[in-house]
Amino acid sequence: MKLSDIRDLSKDDVLAAFGLETKTSLTGRLFGTMGLFTVGLLVGAGAALMLAPKTGQDMREDLGQRLRSLRDSAARLAESNSQTNDHLTSAGSTSQAEART
Repeated sequence: MKLSDIRDLSKDDVLAAFGLETKTSLTGRLFGTMGLFTVGLLVGAGAALMLAPKTGQDMREDLGQRLRSLRDSAARLAESNSQTNDHLTSAGSTSQAEART
């Protein structure tokens, strides 16, 4: 083996010589896992829709009702958060004014 041969070795070649391999990153594993989860989710949702005991019209009405309910819940949550934010801002301003005096 020549010195030039050693320079041409990659990190993976050296690790393989010791019976090791590079560690996969957390991001790589996460994207792979999320991809499989998403595919499973879509397949499961499709199977559920195909095997559902409701007619298409009933399913659309039920789905629409659930989406409206979800939208209303999100609106109530946003309103509640807005009120809490206003209250905290007011309390912070009052505390700041009291600290100055």
